[in-house]
Amino acid sequence: MQSQDDLDWVSQHTPAPDGNQDNVIKEPSLEPESKEPSRVERGDRPYEFGKRFLTDEEDVWKFNAWDHVEWGPDQKEEAERQLAAQAQTPVNEFDKKLYLANPARYWDLFYRNNKEKFFKDRKWLRVEFPALYEACKKDAGAVSILEVGCGAGNTMFPVLQENENPELRISGVDFSPRAVEIVKTSPSFDPKFAHAAVWDLADPEGNLPEGIEPHSVDIIVMIFVFSALAPDQWPQAVSNLQKILKPGGRILFRDYGRYDLTQIRFKKGRLLDENFYIRGDGTRVYFFTEEELVEIFGTAFTPVKIATDRRLIVNRQRKIKMYRVWLQAEFSNSK
Repeated sequence: MQSQDDLDWVSQHTPAPDGNQDNVIKEPSLEPESKEPSRVERGDRPYEFGKRFLTDEEDVWKFNAWDHVEWGPDQKEEAERQLAAQAQTPVNEFDKKLYLANPARYWDLFYRNNKEKFFKDRKWLRVEFPALYEACKKDAGAVSILEVGCGAGNTMFPVLQENENPELRISGVDFSPRAVEIVKTSPSFDPKFAHAAVWDLADPEGNLPEGIEPHSVDIIVMIFVFSALAPDQWPQAVSNLQKILKPGGRILFRDYGRYDLTQIRFKKGRLLDENFYIRGDGTRVYFFTEEELVEIFGTAFTPVKIATDRRLIVNRQRKIKMYRVWLQAEFSNSK
C-alpha cells in the first residue's frame, strides 16, 4: 500500500534537469520546544543515513543530495505558517466521510493507473535494513518475512533476487486486490519462496492474512504504509501486527516525517485532520514524529531504533532546494 510519493522516495520529488517544480520550500526545524538535548547532542544516531554533510552553503549545488541537514528557527516558522494556512481550508465534511469510508477503492484506482510504472527497485534497502539480506544467506535457516503494503513488490522482489536461503519464506500483503494481482503475475514472483494475499492492516476483527499463522513471522517490513491509516485505526493495526510477529521478532519501519516537503506543499481542501491529508488521487497520508511512533508502537513493542532522516535534495540546473523528512525505526516483539 505505497503511495505515488514512493515510486522512489528520492526520485519522485527530485526533478529532472528540465523539471517543473518551481517552489523553493524551506525546511523547518524538528527540534523540540523544550531545552532537552537533541538526539545528535546526546550522541544517539542509530541510523547513519549517508555521510555527505553540507558544511559550507556555497557548496550546496555541487551534489544532488545532502545528509543530516540542520534547520533554523525561521524555517520552522515558515513551515508552521504553511500548516496554519492549510488548517483554514480543510476537507469539507461530506468529502471527508467519502474518503474515510472506502479507502481501498482509491488504492485500487491508484494501482490500475500506475501498473506499468510503479515498481522501483529499492536499492537502499541493503544499507537501511541489512537484516533482510542476512535472511537471504545460504546458511540463515528458516526465516519468515512479511511485507505489509507490498504494492508492486518493491521490497519482495529485490530480496528474492538476492536469496540463497532454501528456507526463506517472504509474503506480501496489501489492502488493494489489484496490487496483489500485480505481484502474483510478475515474472519475478517465485511461489517456491513467495506468497501474496489481500489484507487490511487495520482489520477490525483482527483477522490475519491468508496463509499467515499467529506468531509465525520473524521480520515485518512496513515502508510508507502506516501513514495511509487513519489515526483511529492505529491501535487495531498494532494489535494485528502483534498477533503475527514471533516473540523476539522485528518490525522494520520507514514512513513520512513531520514537515516533509510533501506535507508543506499540500494546498487548500486537502487536510482531513491534524497532520493527516488526502492526496489528489484519493489516497491518504499522515506525517509522524519520533515521539508519536514511541506512543503508537510502544504499547505492544519495544523500540530498538528510531531516527529522523533529513535530506536536502537539489536540482542543480534550476537551483531548486527540496527538503525531505522520513522516519525510520525498528521495533522488537519483546514485551
